[in-house]
Amino acid sequence: MSELYERHRAVLPQWLALYYREPLELTHGEGRHVWAADGTKYLDFFGGILTTMTAHALPEVTKAVAEQAGRIIHSSTLYLDRPMVELAERIAALSGIPDARVFFTTSGTEANDAALLLATAYRRSNQILALRNSYHGRSFSAVGITGNRGWSPTSLSPLQTLYVHGGVRTRGPYAELSDAAFIDACTADLEDLLGQTRGGAAALIAEPVQGVGGFTSPPDGLFAAFREVLKRHGILWISDEVQTGWGRTGDHFWGWQAHDRNGPPDLITFAKGIGNGMSIGGVVARAEIMNCLDANSISTFGGSPVTMAAGLANLTYLLERDLQGNARRVGGLLIERLRAAAARVPAVREVRGRGLMIGIELVRPGTDEADPDAATAVLEAARAGGLLIGKGGAYNTSVLRIAPPLSLTVAEAEQGAVILEDALRVL
Repeated sequence: MSELYERHRAVLPQWLALYYREPLELTHGEGRHVWAADGTKYLDFFGGILTTMTAHALPEVTKAVAEQAGRIIHSSTLYLDRPMVELAERIAALSGIPDARVFFTTSGTEANDAALLLATAYRRSNQILALRNSYHGRSFSAVGITGNRGWSPTSLSPLQTLYVHGGVRTRGPYAELSDAAFIDACTADLEDLLGQTRGGAAALIAEPVQGVGGFTSPPDGLFAAFREVLKRHGILWISDEVQTGWGRTGDHFWGWQAHDRNGPPDLITFAKGIGNGMSIGGVVARAEIMNCLDANSISTFGGSPVTMAAGLANLTYLLERDLQGNARRVGGLLIERLRAAAARVPAVREVRGRGLMIGIELVRPGTDEADPDAATAVLEAARAGGLLIGKGGAYNTSVLRIAPPLSLTVAEAEQGAVILEDALRVL
């Protein structure tokens, strides 16, 4: 056990998860690579949990942070903040929401908290619709709407949460249906649920691609079908884009755009990648929803000058270099390469995803049972080969999560695929 690990265990919570039998201390990074304290270089296919979106030590971002820090680091929202206004203008324009307003937070959890506050205040209801297998953060209210018991340490909640089907395509009672029939069945389930509840739900909150749940997603168009039901009842739609935003899925800039037949969501939450490692989260909402609060509020750290400068530089880099297009092209090559490799491994149930958001679901061979030990073994083997990946899944799934920075090259994708192919052989 390393000296730093011993100190970690002595002062930090035991429930604070660490990867690997011998946890890593990462000291620096560059591009798509990071280095450990012992000097080992790794290809990074997890990006600080999908947060290092463009590249490690991106010069444009580090320069913007240093220059802003040299002027003023902090002021709070009690004062006008030019970088915050400029980033809000750009995000509002990109959101697809008409007459949009943006509120900045410091994390995705806090962004979802803010969205829940807005929706429940606007609708005067504490009922929230959420998807099974979902994850929306670690705060008290976010845990209360998380449909994944592995990440939900308490059943207590200020909200009444009602769970609907739809987030997982290949498991559950509707798995054998066609895409169209799956959408119809999930929509009928939503209608039935609303018919049995007293009062009007405030909102449906949903990840277009479930992140912690193992990169699962419904067929394109499910949330558009849901939206027709929600509109009839006056229920808001919150799209949790903490992991899917900014072009990671390749096909779309926002995950909700795969379900856009009935227009944009009422609220979008975002975080992670926009700061490229700096603490930025936020909510985009129609003005009437964002402005519905009738009490004073501020944010001490949300929208800080330094993080906003980082976000502006990072967003500019992403858009100017079409990293969404790169995610589509390189991600498409990577997923096909992984599918070919996995076809020879009986423990792989499915390789799924879109863009640079790819999941490999593992089971005990010959069954449909999750195999968390296998996921841990592959995680360790990939590290031994010089590759960092993540893992996740619901109570009944074990999934390897692959989400490199969006600037990943074809050569790096091939290198990572070779390491993963070798790592899967441990099974």
